[in-house]
Amino acid sequence: MTAPVPVRPRGPAAGAPAGRTSSAVWRPGWPLTALFVGYPLWWALGMGTLIVFVLVLPMAWELRRRRPVRVPPGFGLWVVFLLWVVASTVMLGIDPAGTLPGEATDRLISVGFNLAGYVAVAVAMLYLGNLTEDEYPRARAVRHLGGLFVVVVAGGLLGTFADQFAFTSPVEMLLPDSVAQNAFVQSLVHPTAAQLQQVLGYTAGRPAAPFGYTNTWGYALSLLLGWFAIGWLRRPGGRRLAGVLVLALAAVPVVHSLNRGVWIGLGLTVVFAVVWLTRNGSVGALLGLAASVVLVVVLVLTTPLTSTIQQRLDNPKSDGIRGFTVSKTLEVVEESPVLGFGSTRRALGSSNSIAVGRDEDCSNCGNPLLGSNGQLWLLLIAQGVVGAALYLGFFVRVLWAYRRDRSPLAAAAFLSIGLPFVYMFLYNALVVPLLISFLSVALLWRNDQARRAADDGTVRPAGRAPALAAGSAR
Repeated sequence: MTAPVPVRPRGPAAGAPAGRTSSAVWRPGWPLTALFVGYPLWWALGMGTLIVFVLVLPMAWELRRRRPVRVPPGFGLWVVFLLWVVASTVMLGIDPAGTLPGEATDRLISVGFNLAGYVAVAVAMLYLGNLTEDEYPRARAVRHLGGLFVVVVAGGLLGTFADQFAFTSPVEMLLPDSVAQNAFVQSLVHPTAAQLQQVLGYTAGRPAAPFGYTNTWGYALSLLLGWFAIGWLRRPGGRRLAGVLVLALAAVPVVHSLNRGVWIGLGLTVVFAVVWLTRNGSVGALLGLAASVVLVVVLVLTTPLTSTIQQRLDNPKSDGIRGFTVSKTLEVVEESPVLGFGSTRRALGSSNSIAVGRDEDCSNCGNPLLGSNGQLWLLLIAQGVVGAALYLGFFVRVLWAYRRDRSPLAAAAFLSIGLPFVYMFLYNALVVPLLISFLSVALLWRNDQARRAADDGTVRPAGRAPALAAGSAR
């Protein structure tokens, strides 16, 4: 268990030179504010995902100045997982049966990106967890996460009604053409409103902004929903009315995303909310939830959204491809179940024929990337069963440590940490969805520190705990 948070003096940030106060711009917590408040700008600049790697650098520097750094329960599992990711790179030169041969050096870029993502989210978690209530209140973090939900909804609406919208970003202009035209690089630096795909038998846009992929859009939206709810819907007034309107508008891009996994995830979110509120005896909140669900259902049933849902259910086009890649991934993992193969591999053939493969005229024909359609499958093929167990074990340990917390903050955090256990079979978590989950861990951790400090009576939490975050059951 973690120790109570020590008292920090008000005023200058801890570690600041004597006689010098921190400016409003550079006060503790500014990298998180810059990340959330500035995300639409970062996306437009071509740094939507890349900004995470940039802003964790000042976070890491600040943590270095604050030593010793406190860590949450189970953090040792994550450290061992990171070591396992490094150890698995010894298998990069191995080509298991049923996969395309390749060079180890060609796989280093994906390994480096994944490892950097795993490290970055951990740094962000430690940074948020080591800030005091005076420096960066939990209520501010909730507002920022809820604000990002609004940004994601706005991006979804843009992708729904202007699916052709795209432009060349400043970062993209600076890259050599050979690099900028790479499909993965394009997803990072080329702002687009939607992915144009033929899921329904004809080309249509699936909202993606402010991310590169529709799946990431839906994943992030569902993880942020709880934070939006406790930040916008808990108090009566104009903010609650605006929140209900945002939720109603969110239904439009959610349906047009055609993400059946997200539809399932949102359904599970409603079930979780009902159970949580019932257990806590929150009758008013239950009535509000029921009203919101009815509003969304009426919106869907009385508009063309119903037709879109039916068309998606009638066109399970991706099921065959997903089934093939999962089956092939499990076959490949049998050759190296402990270490995995360090990174993803491309399968021979396709779900239709072993002879189908990619060529210059059809870069998307055959040879699907094993480990690209679910975080669990990525972990198994890249780091083996042990790596997957360490990764999932960290989140299980966190949920167990804070299982008695009954606060609204805990409800939102449990959703952001628990939903990935469903999505791991369907979507990959790097980078922004995993970041949201790790920041949720940090807020749970800080909530527990504040409660323990208040219960102890000898050490007070730094700053007054906000009503939305304070309190947990014994």
